[in-house]
Amino acid sequence: MKVAAIGDAHLGRSYLPYTTSVAEGSVNQREWDFERSFEAAVELALAQEPDLLLWLGDIFDHPAPHYRSFRVVQRALATIRDHGVPMVVISGNHDTPRLAGRGSPYSALADTFPHAHFATRMAYQRFEVKGQGEAVVVHAVPQMMTVEATLAALQEANAARATASGHTNLHITHPRVKQVEPRHADINEIEVDLGDLRSDLVLLGHYHFHTRVAEGIWYAGSTDTFSFADDPDKPKGIVVLDTVTGDCHHVPLQGQRPLVTLESVHALGMSPAELSEHVIQRASTVPPGAVARLYLEGVDPEAYRLLDRQAVREAAAAALHLQLEPQFQAVAVPAELPSVGTLAGQWGSWLGHQDLTGLDRSRVRELGERYLQEAIEAAG
Repeated sequence: MKVAAIGDAHLGRSYLPYTTSVAEGSVNQREWDFERSFEAAVELALAQEPDLLLWLGDIFDHPAPHYRSFRVVQRALATIRDHGVPMVVISGNHDTPRLAGRGSPYSALADTFPHAHFATRMAYQRFEVKGQGEAVVVHAVPQMMTVEATLAALQEANAARATASGHTNLHITHPRVKQVEPRHADINEIEVDLGDLRSDLVLLGHYHFHTRVAEGIWYAGSTDTFSFADDPDKPKGIVVLDTVTGDCHHVPLQGQRPLVTLESVHALGMSPAELSEHVIQRASTVPPGAVARLYLEGVDPEAYRLLDRQAVREAAAAALHLQLEPQFQAVAVPAELPSVGTLAGQWGSWLGHQDLTGLDRSRVRELGERYLQEAIEAAG
């Protein structure tokens, strides 16, 4: 059986202060980029003529998506339905509500698209799919509230796998695997050990670029690049799995907005005029439409303050965005700065001592963690 899988699309993710044209809806440019990448990923997946299509979680960037994101997913599901391709969908750490009573965006979609199987209610589910003379049993473990609940669901999946020995067993879930080096911390992520994933084949969401974890286990990767912490040099796309041969390969998308790191300016000892000259030269090399960053190493704070910002903007006019990253030369009194990796933990600790009478404490914590993570990723 041929299986096509789409990972993290994060529809609704927006950053950088740029909007599209009025004809394109006047929406945040990066949000629009993610939508186009997701739609292209669906088209690419259907072009593979799969027997089964999987969505591996975090199709939405948060559990209460706005109407625009919801309509994008509705249109995609209608297209897949019209192609007659069965689906299995799981939720991820971003699009699973922290309060179960709030409901899930996937619940409304499940009511409208019966061709798709949704495992999005924080419980293990088993689906049998037939194609090309072969039956595949999909063991779906969506995002859970806790590690303990996740491990219990994985054990349930392993027990169910033992009763389906005559079929190919395909396990799908959305964790961070301990044996894979993390690129950054994320909200509500669940960490599991590689040994907890026991199946004939395993496809995973959550990690943002395609990675072979172990024999028969792969991260599908995301459909677009979210930040420089997301390794923009690695292509984004979909994966195609042959359940008979066990071959899994990545099919990259084309034409996405590039994120590039320009050649650094070694600015130690440069005057303001010399610094401006070098920065303008680098800025003029930004590819059209790119999001770019430029490190200024050992730059003097006064020279950086006097940098001709207007001339830099004009030189980088072809870019969507150019971010200057000054790394100032050593100062006499070093400053002690907090680690961005600990900000979410500091937020939770601070919140624990606050009087939030009348407010939903879990919701406040979730929103704070999300905004902190988005800020960290945008700065990456």
